[in-house]
Amino acid sequence: MIPSPKPSTGVPWIAVVVRPRTERKAQEGLVRSGIESFVAWHRVRRRWSDRMKTVEFNLFPGYIFCRCDYTERLVVMRQPGVEWMVKFNHAPAPIPDEEIAALRRALASGLPVGPWPFLKSGQRVRLEHGVLAGIEGKLVRDSDAWRIVVSVDALHRSVAVEVDREMFCLLGEQTRSVASGAC
Repeated sequence: MIPSPKPSTGVPWIAVVVRPRTERKAQEGLVRSGIESFVAWHRVRRRWSDRMKTVEFNLFPGYIFCRCDYTERLVVMRQPGVEWMVKFNHAPAPIPDEEIAALRRALASGLPVGPWPFLKSGQRVRLEHGVLAGIEGKLVRDSDAWRIVVSVDALHRSVAVEVDREMFCLLGEQTRSVASGAC
């Protein structure tokens, strides 16, 4: 992992979109320019026909994070592989320090880490495994548990069933693979 330069306090983290497989080059350029950057690398064991190898992949392919203020934006955009900054309303979207800190802690923990589909309460899901396979409902989050709410509209009643994340898949995103959590 490339060491980051001086930590900048008060300067927001932003996400930068880079061309495929150019995260390292862009990060090296940012570090050389004195801009703090972060790429969420995780290790994956891959099998080739003749061997097993551990390879590093970005948890967020095509994205790197950096701290930069308004005056440094042009420096960021001139780095190799950088295409654009993630923006909302024509301004770079700030990423809270706590989210970057949580990512860093998760990666440093030594526990298995991998990409996961973004889940929001209210999304329609279908149970794929277990005795309730095939049931569809809405996803809700209750303290530390995921629940599927199944409703009987005619009675105006609902039931919530606690499920493990591996038991359900998202509906309405058929373009994604089952392995990524979509049906």
